[in-house]
Amino acid sequence: MSDDDDEPVGTAGRPRHGGGGCARSSDRPAPGADGFAIGVLGRESDFLRETASLLQAQSIPHRVLPVDLRDGTSIDSALTEVESELAPLAAVVNNAAIYPATPFLDITQDEYEDVVRVNQTAYFLTAQGAARRMVDRGAGAIVNIGSITFHGGWANLASYVSTKGASVGLTRALARELGPSGIRVNGVSPGAFPTKAEEIHENPRSTTDS
Repeated sequence: MSDDDDEPVGTAGRPRHGGGGCARSSDRPAPGADGFAIGVLGRESDFLRETASLLQAQSIPHRVLPVDLRDGTSIDSALTEVESELAPLAAVVNNAAIYPATPFLDITQDEYEDVVRVNQTAYFLTAQGAARRMVDRGAGAIVNIGSITFHGGWANLASYVSTKGASVGLTRALARELGPSGIRVNGVSPGAFPTKAEEIHENPRSTTDS
């Protein structure tokens, strides 16, 4: 998949739209109905523009920042901007993913490493950047989005599935380490539902019927 196929990653709180996240706001702009303003990071793409339009249409305070999720410095700078313009990070949703459908024997090292950078390293760096900001406040939440594919295994998605397995391990490790600091870390492994990601499957329903 090209860089423009990156799903956006929510970087400031509870998900409201696919790939979105939100930060609780008090003395900042009036939040949405759930009490949060929303910050979204992701590669410049149709996904990102659609998310911005959805938030704008509902008059929810937000910042949508084009960021190369392969670049840790850019991720950290974006987190700083979200806090500066919206509110201190209350929660983060890691939801970035690329998912090239390539037979295992044909996957190149470059392709594999690119999937790891977006789906795994970006999760790690975003969670780390958020936790560094949350720990002094003694509160926060990090949610890592996994995939049903990790629990069943799917052909031609070895790179993607392996990174989703890594998200499970990361979630467990961070829950243990950050819990004493008041930071909750949870993982969610959704089944199939209508998204661009599901279009790579001939029969998306099979991912829930297995």
